[in-house]
Amino acid sequence: MDSPPAHIALFIRSLAGSGAERMTANLARGLAERGHRVDLVLARRIGPFLGEVPDSVRIVDLGSPSVLHTLPLLWRAGGDFAALLPVLANPHAPRVLGSITRLADYMRRERPDVLLSALDYGNIAAVIARDLAGVPLRLVLGQRCHFTSDVLNARKARVRKLGPLVRRFYPRADAVIAVSQGVADDLVAAVNLPPERVTAVYNPVVGPDIAEKAAQPIDHPWFAEGAPPVVLGVGKLKPQKDFTTLLHAFAKLRAQRLARLIILGEGEQRGELEQLAQTLGIGGDVALPGFVENPFPYMARASLFVLSSRFEGLPGVLIQALACGCPSVSTDCPSGPAEILDNGRYGPLVAVGDAEGLAQAMADTLAAPLPKEVLRERAAFFSTGRAADNTLDVLLGSSTADQLRCQPT
Repeated sequence: MDSPPAHIALFIRSLAGSGAERMTANLARGLAERGHRVDLVLARRIGPFLGEVPDSVRIVDLGSPSVLHTLPLLWRAGGDFAALLPVLANPHAPRVLGSITRLADYMRRERPDVLLSALDYGNIAAVIARDLAGVPLRLVLGQRCHFTSDVLNARKARVRKLGPLVRRFYPRADAVIAVSQGVADDLVAAVNLPPERVTAVYNPVVGPDIAEKAAQPIDHPWFAEGAPPVVLGVGKLKPQKDFTTLLHAFAKLRAQRLARLIILGEGEQRGELEQLAQTLGIGGDVALPGFVENPFPYMARASLFVLSSRFEGLPGVLIQALACGCPSVSTDCPSGPAEILDNGRYGPLVAVGDAEGLAQAMADTLAAPLPKEVLRERAAFFSTGRAADNTLDVLLGSSTADQLRCQPT
């Protein structure tokens, strides 16, 4: 480590079960292993990934109250209050905005050298909190999704309203870290940020313990010796993941050969997807077990992993599948899969929503999968160590930050 140890704060709403939360826990571990003092600042201390935070990382629980707690303070913020009013007026306003006061108090009290925030409304809260704290703290925002696609495809009003808010608040940060080059390019164009302020750094996906987690047993009859191959999907059951297209593609595959489909995850579309499976005549070969804290044993034993998303940022589940040696197929959605699979070198890329093309890619990959060691070697490019080193360059304002590379070696 070339630079002296720094006091680094990572801020996120919670560790409640999405890819962003898992990646934040991984990054905290990687930064602490490099000798830095790391605070993981949570709006609320909840979530299944709390157990993955090492003792070397201090967890700071802000115990975020409701947004109403922040309203008097935001009222004094003038223009910021007016900009946020359409969101604050919604009874389902993001709770992380209620943590602004306590986050500002943390900044004043602890004086970290730098704070990295994650997720959209958490980023906005961090910008306002730093202004209120009035301390010399470097603020870096993390952009995890393809901004344009996220806003255009949003079903929730608070996401549809993000456009003007991001354009107002993001330029006030010192830097932005995007999880892929596609996310970086989109953010620069959509928000009119100077390109030199936005750096692409891949997520810390593959940790040293992934092989151990993948080796853990799973009690599922579909993985018995001699059983038909299992196709695996992982993600929240919501329109972005487009499991509807996956079910249609699997029905076409199932018409050609024996196979089974497991989709790990929970969400609003469960009933719709279960009904569709029955309608397509594949209900007996489709299982939706719900959210699974450790999906790696499934990835290690599945014959094929499929990412069917309409849009992503950098889909960690695709990298995790490769790390478990699972052959993979993905939509060529914005953004991330083309970068992960190196434009098809490590797995086929199919147009978004193309069930016919996805079914053919699934059949071809099942017939001729890449060797597991080739897939694991590719996944190693997205290691926690590499991500921690590259993130440090941006967090600490290193002169080498503009030399970061997100392209395959």
